Amino acid sequence: MKALQCTAFGPEDTLVLNEIEDPKPGKGQVVIDVKAAGVNFPDLLVVRGDYQMKPPLPFVPGTEGAGLIAEIGEGVNGFAVGDRVLFNTMTGAFAQKLAVPAMSIMKFPDTMPFEQAAGLTIVYGTSYFALKQRAQLQAGETLAVLGAAGGVGLATVELGKAMGAKVIACASTDEKLAVAKDHGADETINYSSEDLKTRLKEITNGKGVDIIYDPVGDKYTESAFRAIGAGGRHLVIGFAAGDIPKLPLNLALLKNASVVGVFWGAWAMANPPAHAQNMNELFDFFKESKINPHVAGAYSLDKFTQAFAELSGRKAIGKVVLTP
Repeated sequence: MKALQCTAFGPEDTLVLNEIEDPKPGKGQVVIDVKAAGVNFPDLLVVRGDYQMKPPLPFVPGTEGAGLIAEIGEGVNGFAVGDRVLFNTMTGAFAQKLAVPAMSIMKFPDTMPFEQAAGLTIVYGTSYFALKQRAQLQAGETLAVLGAAGGVGLATVELGKAMGAKVIACASTDEKLAVAKDHGADETINYSSEDLKTRLKEITNGKGVDIIYDPVGDKYTESAFRAIGAGGRHLVIGFAAGDIPKLPLNLALLKNASVVGVFWGAWAMANPPAHAQNMNELFDFFKESKINPHVAGAYSLDKFTQAFAELSGRKAIGKVVLTP
């Protein structure tokens, strides 16, 4: 089978498309014919050697995807060859096949295309965990989403609306904001041409926002936090814009505001039943047409440099996937 391999940590264009042996299922595992695999910003960090986890070399990157069960190992119950499943794994998704523990797969709705399912687990899983468990969002609250047209950002716009929030989409171009608007955003802010703090206060009539969803970091974090309302929650998702920001903590004190870390992966591993419940609720949102995962582009394995460039250049609107 064909697989994208990292043979040395470095720029993503040094990955190599190789022919390697087909996997075999071990005890408690299934082999999946991968139809689509989601590309995420952490994948870039892992390949570059900048992530907190460094897999032994060589390895096949990729942490999520969707496909068909091809083989079933000993001790696996509840699944059959041919089942449509999505999966979450540490590595291995950027290949035509991979073996994963059965506990890390889930069946998904028949009406959901593989490309959408491939990008559901991490971005929607992260965003839903952030809004539901970490921010405890309530209907009627105001949610500001930074990087609102990226993978997690666009998911959060949809989920915020599904949960009853007033959603303010914040992004760097009018094109991105138009997509966020199409996915349910009530208000938009172009923080390349508008002052983020001022506009957030204007839109909320001076009250400030209840929840800030921040996968961007850099200079945008403090600007947004200065517009947070009393008792507000600032969700720390990531730092796609580059620098990890520092906040003057007196701002949190004065507003009784919280800076809330969101590490979905560790939580999901430690709380499998709650994670499964979240995923089933996401499937329900999809069936009810409350979410519609936006696929920015689908690339074959030999076009991987183009797929990664969409993320590294912050060009992607929605989710980028590889189709082995």
